[in-house]
Amino acid sequence: MATLNVFRAAKLTGVLIGSVGLLAGIVYSFGGLLIDGLVSAGLMTSSETPGLSSGTLLAFGALIGMPLIGAVVGFVAGLVGALVYNVLVKFGIDLRIE
Repeated sequence: MATLNVFRAAKLTGVLIGSVGLLAGIVYSFGGLLIDGLVSAGLMTSSETPGLSSGTLLAFGALIGMPLIGAVVGFVAGLVGALVYNVLVKFGIDLRIE
């Protein structure tokens, strides 16, 4: 069986999970903006949020934080996964999925 290029696998999973983090950050940031805007306009009541505030602006940090955290976690997970795969293949363990 062939081994995996460890850093290629790590980069790929980092980019994929970072992209998921970006999508989650967009949903979180703009969803929070929508809710806070509705509360501030009086169209909705909530005991959870006072409406538009500095917390709304801080939520937009998720546009940077979530993709960054996702990319780092994805890179490390891809790195470890590829290393484990390569070690198992070296010992002759067949990992084919059919």
